[in-house]
Amino acid sequence: MKSLWLGVICLLSLLPLLAESGAATLNDDVLGLIAFKAGIEDPRSKLASWNENDNDPCNWNGIKCDPKSNRVAVVALDGFALSGKLGRGLLRLQFLDTLSLSVNNFSGSLTPALLRLESLRTLDLSANNLSGTIPDGFFGQCRSIRDISLAKNSISGKIPSDVGACSTLASLNLSSNQLSGSLPGEIWSLNALRSLDLSHNSLVGEIPVGISRMFNLRMINLRGNRLTGQLPNDTGECLLLKSLDVGENQLSGDLPESMRNLSTCTYLSLSSNSLSGEVPAWIGDMNSLETLDLSRNRFSGGVPSSLSNLQFLKLLKLSDNSFSGGVPDSLAACRSLDLSQNNLTGSIPETLANLTNLRVVDFSRNRISGTLPKQLSDLPHLLSFNISHNQLSGGLPAGSFFNNIPPSSLTDNPGLCGSTVNRSCPGVLPKPIVLDPNSSPDPSSNPVLSPRNLSHKKIIFSISALIAIVAAAVIALGVITITVLNFRAHASASNSAVELALSDEYLSHSPVTDANSGKLVMFAGGDPEFSAGAHAVLNKDCELGRGGFGAVYKTVLRDGRSVAIKKLTVSSLVKSQEDFEEEVKRLGKVQHPNLVALEGYYWTPSLQLLIYEFVPGGSLYNHLHECSASNTLSWQERFDIILGIARSLAHLHQHKIIHYNLKSSNVLLDGSGEPKVGDCGLAKLLPMLDRYVLSSKIQSALGYMAPEFACQTVKITDKCDVYGFGVLVLEIMTGKRPVEYMEDDVVLLSDMVRETLDEGKVEECMDERLCGKFPLEETIPVMKLGLICTSQVPSNRPEMAEVVNILELIRFPQDSPEEDDFC
Repeated sequence: MKSLWLGVICLLSLLPLLAESGAATLNDDVLGLIAFKAGIEDPRSKLASWNENDNDPCNWNGIKCDPKSNRVAVVALDGFALSGKLGRGLLRLQFLDTLSLSVNNFSGSLTPALLRLESLRTLDLSANNLSGTIPDGFFGQCRSIRDISLAKNSISGKIPSDVGACSTLASLNLSSNQLSGSLPGEIWSLNALRSLDLSHNSLVGEIPVGISRMFNLRMINLRGNRLTGQLPNDTGECLLLKSLDVGENQLSGDLPESMRNLSTCTYLSLSSNSLSGEVPAWIGDMNSLETLDLSRNRFSGGVPSSLSNLQFLKLLKLSDNSFSGGVPDSLAACRSLDLSQNNLTGSIPETLANLTNLRVVDFSRNRISGTLPKQLSDLPHLLSFNISHNQLSGGLPAGSFFNNIPPSSLTDNPGLCGSTVNRSCPGVLPKPIVLDPNSSPDPSSNPVLSPRNLSHKKIIFSISALIAIVAAAVIALGVITITVLNFRAHASASNSAVELALSDEYLSHSPVTDANSGKLVMFAGGDPEFSAGAHAVLNKDCELGRGGFGAVYKTVLRDGRSVAIKKLTVSSLVKSQEDFEEEVKRLGKVQHPNLVALEGYYWTPSLQLLIYEFVPGGSLYNHLHECSASNTLSWQERFDIILGIARSLAHLHQHKIIHYNLKSSNVLLDGSGEPKVGDCGLAKLLPMLDRYVLSSKIQSALGYMAPEFACQTVKITDKCDVYGFGVLVLEIMTGKRPVEYMEDDVVLLSDMVRETLDEGKVEECMDERLCGKFPLEETIPVMKLGLICTSQVPSNRPEMAEVVNILELIRFPQDSPEEDDFC
């Protein structure tokens, strides 16, 4: 008993020491993070919640703790606009699993000590201003780390040979830096690696043999370096490889036959090298390919027919080679098809019309002859069809696309005819009527068919044919006339309904009337009291513009206030009245300073009108592309417009509304230059539109449309709006349209900006009408934000609420007055 009490007394005496020791351990995380904070700049006070008096940091902004140990497990400060150097305070976080500091302004060099943290699994320092070399021993400190990203910095020097020491590494991204020297063979020792991205550096020399040891590797990207020699013979022994990109290097020689084993590979780009020889027939064995880019090489011979085995192929680029022979007959599901700048001959096969997914076709600068198959008019999703600089002849296929095809897509085909090329086609004459001499006895034995009477008969037959033709023309004209009269009668009936609905007599009554006169509702209540009747809605002189869903007219209320009325032209696709009204009322409740307010609606089964506030300043499209240099928007105005659009979209998404149709012509500017986004959520009124019909309906939004519109297996979400917003940001900054049709190419604005930015030529991207009057500390991050928003993968795009936060973070205090001088 005495010994038991002595034990209890001993334990009680140790409790204060244990408590003191536990507090010290617990406070290590607080002390480490406070020390880290003390060495950096926080211009947006994102770390204001970091208080050194707290017992633990688990509720601090950007911090997550392990629920069991209550120790810091995650430090995620991405996009906080923090600057300064990475201090040693982070080394106190002994239980840290994830350190993510991307999209900030951290500078200085790397320290190997970061990888000494035993619990660290993920390190992301991408998109900062880190410089210097990767120190020797950096990778040698690896413990259990899984993911390292140092992309988009200014790190130089060689990749250390100790990179092979990170045996647990699953993802390594060193892209978009200034790394030089050769690719160390030790990198193929990382047999747990699944993703390797070393693109856009200055690596030289040959790709070392040994990739076959990477039995877990799914993706390798070496694009944009200075690598030479042949592709290693064991390239195809990396059997799980899904994506291989070695474009924009100086590789040469043939394709190694082992590549035929890459049966799970979906993306293969070998573009912009000096690869030569014939494309082997076994390319058809890579039957999972969705993208195949062999452009800008020295390949020769015919286009292999085995390409027809690639049933999942969506994009094929063989341009700028020396291919000869004919155009392949079948390319399965191909869509964005490029065979330009080769020596292809023969005609365009009719079977091309079977590729119903085709969107972009480029056969320019070949020696293709013959006529264009008329079946091409059946291609439902065609956006671009470039056949310039060939030897084609005859007329163009009928249909809306070929009626409006840009003339630059047809140049240098002397035999083509039609209004688009300003060259009339020769008339088509009817075949002459000919009697069969074997169908009756000798003419001399029949007085009716004697030579004299036969001549007379031919004249009669000719006159009869002319009479028949004239009669047919009269009948056709009568049918057309009756159809037009019926159409006008129907339009008149619709107009009468509108006149009744908007007449002064009607407006003095309740907004709900019987089915014959329709239903007019103004959300603000009371009677609308239009000063003009339906003629203002239907009068061409009052038309403000037309879009994919209908025409817009201006009219005036009796109190002098102007409104805009959209007359929907897709009545057969509109929901039932109940569903239509429910959706319109929902849109009417979504109010925001940067949204065009929906003030009311009019309904009949055959006619629907939407009544909006009138915005007097014109569209953003007009200000960007149709105004003179003396009236151009300043950088300050452009930034305000970008921020206003972002806020409006964030507000829509908060209310679970997808815009679907974002473009510069749908952004209006009010009298003070404040942006207002219009046409919000109209696609929801049209449930019968699938994504393909929708994409054709809003075809004027070409260039703003997210790539998932082309894939039925990918869900359409608000990330589509984020993509369109990103394109709109680049359009506002550059003053260029989202898509430019060059003489022999189609250039996407996002691709052009990305390439120019990678070359460090930011000033060349900006609208020249700004005359260089823009702060780089704002324009560069805004441009990068626009590119991030146009990511091909929806999950890589930020939420619009995050975009607003980033833009507000980028905005610096204006120390200098706004410049009013222009070029």
